[in-house]
Amino acid sequence: MRKCKWGAARLLLLVLLSLSSVTKAQEAATVTLGYLGIERPAALEPLSVLDPVVDDEGVQGARLAIRDNNTAGQFLGQEFLLVEAVVASEREVAEGLKRLVEQGAEWIVSGVHREALEALMDDPALGDRVVFNVAASDDALRGAACRRNLFHTTPSRRMLADALAQFLGYKRWTRWALVHGNTDEDRLRVEAQRAAAERFGHRIVDEAMWPYDPMARRAEGGFHAIQREIPVFLQAFAEHDVLVIADENDYFGEYFPYQTRLPRPVAGTQGLTPTAWHRAHESWGAVQLQRRFEEQAGRWMTAQDFAAWLAVRSLGEAASRTGAVDRDALREYMTSEAFELAGYLGLPVSYRSWNHQLRQPILVTGPRMVVSVSPQEGYLHPRTPLDTLGVDQGESTCGFQPER
Repeated sequence: MRKCKWGAARLLLLVLLSLSSVTKAQEAATVTLGYLGIERPAALEPLSVLDPVVDDEGVQGARLAIRDNNTAGQFLGQEFLLVEAVVASEREVAEGLKRLVEQGAEWIVSGVHREALEALMDDPALGDRVVFNVAASDDALRGAACRRNLFHTTPSRRMLADALAQFLGYKRWTRWALVHGNTDEDRLRVEAQRAAAERFGHRIVDEAMWPYDPMARRAEGGFHAIQREIPVFLQAFAEHDVLVIADENDYFGEYFPYQTRLPRPVAGTQGLTPTAWHRAHESWGAVQLQRRFEEQAGRWMTAQDFAAWLAVRSLGEAASRTGAVDRDALREYMTSEAFELAGYLGLPVSYRSWNHQLRQPILVTGPRMVVSVSPQEGYLHPRTPLDTLGVDQGESTCGFQPER
């Protein structure tokens, strides 16, 4: 009898030790991410009263991905934590980073634009942490200004321009008239559109800058003087198949559809638009992601939300595949040929080893409907059709060497 009792006690002790070991392992297998964003300026209002005011863009995508990661992670002894720092202005980005580091963030999801992002990358407090860029579309960040510890889940301007150009090529709308604004963002968008036109054999037959006042839309509704001004503005343009707009700040582009002198489609930043995500996207299981996001956030998922979701899910996928949470192991796996992530876009997404840009399909959309998805049929590449979107490896000016 004593022998049985001793055996039972020994078994109980072994179980307790085992549970203790599992608990310690689970505590050790924690991945802490930090989301860094900037508050929406109070004076920045939507162009239309139909557009919702979004104060939590990006971070909601990261929150949803944390939940998704932990759904699988609980069976693997892995836990994902999210800490957040949303600062009032670009001047406070360093303070936001400091707060995230103090809370244990080993990975940073950046919802800031280029200038603030480059300051973040230069901050000594960052150390060797990896940053996921979910907001800045500048091609330079994937080129001459690339960083080895910077990954991009938001598409570059060139990827968006190439996606649109492929669809326009499919439609045989190869003669473009180009109208752009005078902001720095618009100039960069024009550069990307010119490069896309050249790559795919299209021709920009005419080009002009719209002489707009950003506050003009406050003075009148856009349907009195505008319907006279736009046809006059375009009357000297050469014959074209499509009018391409570069207006990233929504100052004037929305006024052009249906106001052109010739009956021509409008595309670019307004009208027919390339985007990483759209509220009407329902294919390949996307409706399930859309619904889960709406239940959590009470609004539609935006492209920045989706980019943040992809960033956090990349770590979750890498951790589940490797069984590791070590930063170097996850980073190495994400840049390997083995890594791919289901992104509800029809093709798995993965990172380009030469500049750490996420290769991904791009939706071509109208205001309320997905029109098409690029890459289009017939655009081939020796590696993957996804590499027909954006700067390819042979064209890249990124300075670091591929890691595989």
